[in-house]
Amino acid sequence: MKKLLSVLVASVMMCTALLTGCSAGEEASEGGSASGDIMVGAIYINSQNDTAGYTYAHHNGITTAMENLGLSTTDNLKIIDNVAEDDEQVGTAIDQLAGQGCDIIFGISFGYINAFAEAAEEYPDIVFCHATGYLNNDTNFNNYFGRIYQARYLAGIAAGYKSLELGNNNLGYVSAWGTEYAETCSGINAFTLGALSVNPDAVVHVNQISTWGDQELERQAAEVLISTYNCCVVAQHCDSAQPQIVANEQGVFGCGYNSDMAADAPDAHLTAPVWNWDVFYQLAIETAMNGEAADFYTNIGGNYYGGLSEGMVDISPLTDNNAPEAAEAIAIARDLMVSGEWDVFSGTALVFSGEAGSVSVEQVATDLVTNDGEVIVAAGGPSVDDGVIQGSMNYYVAGVIAEA
Repeated sequence: MKKLLSVLVASVMMCTALLTGCSAGEEASEGGSASGDIMVGAIYINSQNDTAGYTYAHHNGITTAMENLGLSTTDNLKIIDNVAEDDEQVGTAIDQLAGQGCDIIFGISFGYINAFAEAAEEYPDIVFCHATGYLNNDTNFNNYFGRIYQARYLAGIAAGYKSLELGNNNLGYVSAWGTEYAETCSGINAFTLGALSVNPDAVVHVNQISTWGDQELERQAAEVLISTYNCCVVAQHCDSAQPQIVANEQGVFGCGYNSDMAADAPDAHLTAPVWNWDVFYQLAIETAMNGEAADFYTNIGGNYYGGLSEGMVDISPLTDNNAPEAAEAIAIARDLMVSGEWDVFSGTALVFSGEAGSVSVEQVATDLVTNDGEVIVAAGGPSVDDGVIQGSMNYYVAGVIAEA
């Protein structure tokens, strides 16, 4: 009865939304599946019309996956965007999508986690997939993320070489959150280790804004990193391209995130760790098309975690703003990670040397330590477990300074 009432309420709300023009996107207000194969639902934290950044990357991933599967992104996709990380708002959005007949629903923001866990129990015939989280059940609910830290390390190499070229060891990092989340820490740490592999004197200044999706705070944080800490490269773990735009305006350089931001900052951008979300979205949609919701966990697993080797993460093409040695060193590090010979958070550090055309790397047994001196992995030790990277890496490595 609860499920029936929720669907009825959702239907009424959907009709109201059509009349009042709420935050649901155009796709979300269109009815019916042309092919009848599957109806895909998605809940976004920002706008589906974004041209760069986090929501843009997810939206591009979903639409690309659907096109690859021969599904109409007009008739088979329902979107509700600009949904805050609030359980009631997320629950309402889920009810709306359930009322529109969605067979699988994606939620792209960490704060959607509890609402998605509850909805999976309430709607057992719908598949629920939640990005960046850690919860799942044993039937119709999974979480998905990727080894973006691998791409962060590669971007750190580019930043490290640029710092050497400029004679400035100060690198900046605008982060939505800090040690509260392993997701942000692992990215900051990997970027720092990448920079240190090239420039052992590099320092990464982290300016934390303590929120997602606030473009003005993202801009202000980047400005402070440049004006107060003399940062010559600004990296980021936040939603928009504002830090790169500021870098472009201020005559410094930057590494974006989520999508290629070269067009936003043509004179500044070096590269960006990017997501190929379509790799997971295609797998998930196809799995849902070919089985019952109750079999989804069995067929795909509760925790998807793809990396460079699966094509889930990468960096955008290096721009001409890069130092000449960057491409060679990045190719070497990439090969080591893809082959499985080496990974970022281990007791072996990469040390690059040589000029362009003759860049080489040495693997050096080195303690991996926090920025307060605690040993994480002893010299020569194996990489930390995935569970640490995803869930308990709530610390910064040596070379990181938390400025705010």
